[in-house]
Amino acid sequence: MEIEIIYEDAELIVINKPWGITVNRSDSSRENTVQDWAEKKLNIKNKISKNKNDEKQISNYDTEEEFVSRGGVVHRLDKETSGILLIAKNPKSFLNLKNQFKERKVEKTYVALVHGEVKSETGEINAPVGRLPQNRMRFGVIADGREASTGYEVINHYLFDKEKLTYLRLKPKTGRTHQIRVHLKYLIHPIFSDPLYAGRKVGRNDRKVLGRLFLHAEKITFLHPTTGEIQTFESKLPEELQKFMDILVKA
Repeated sequence: MEIEIIYEDAELIVINKPWGITVNRSDSSRENTVQDWAEKKLNIKNKISKNKNDEKQISNYDTEEEFVSRGGVVHRLDKETSGILLIAKNPKSFLNLKNQFKERKVEKTYVALVHGEVKSETGEINAPVGRLPQNRMRFGVIADGREASTGYEVINHYLFDKEKLTYLRLKPKTGRTHQIRVHLKYLIHPIFSDPLYAGRKVGRNDRKVLGRLFLHAEKITFLHPTTGEIQTFESKLPEELQKFMDILVKA
């Protein structure tokens, strides 16, 4: 598995995740994951103490166990989403970064191409997101879902085969599963080539011209876990998405 390392030091790695790669292993996942790559690179399982009975270590054990079980991967991206992902090299940095996400100190920026003309230049989508009762594999805006908020701004409008598309920059303030995809569907502007949320016919037609979801994690800003300094990293639009952008006509 070839994964580009954007930055690396003694505490963390910032990678550029390609689309089509699952981040964490699961019982149903058989393919290689980012977690597999991280475990091999960091030799994680051989570095962590397994002694659960030492009272001096018991307070740290839960963090160590989670660090190991997630291969140091601090947060997630959907399989079809590309872009920046953080991996901690040790339990202490893992806990620090995880808490920054929990306390909403991390600023994430995505870009997406969506169907239709988004007329408001800026806006914020506030709608609770949860699993759909009728299909537990998908998520949606539901009354008893978890709080979710996504800010957006219009970058440009385009035409593709007589249809209007909008290129957006998005800043999720929460990190619910499929949040951006669900919120944009809720806005009635689903992401181009989204097999789950664009609608069966639309998604099938999109896939004929672009074989992946047009969602990319473009930028991340956080505090370094040991120095406390502000860190910002960016990822360029992948080649397959840039090529598609190049054939679009500005509206």
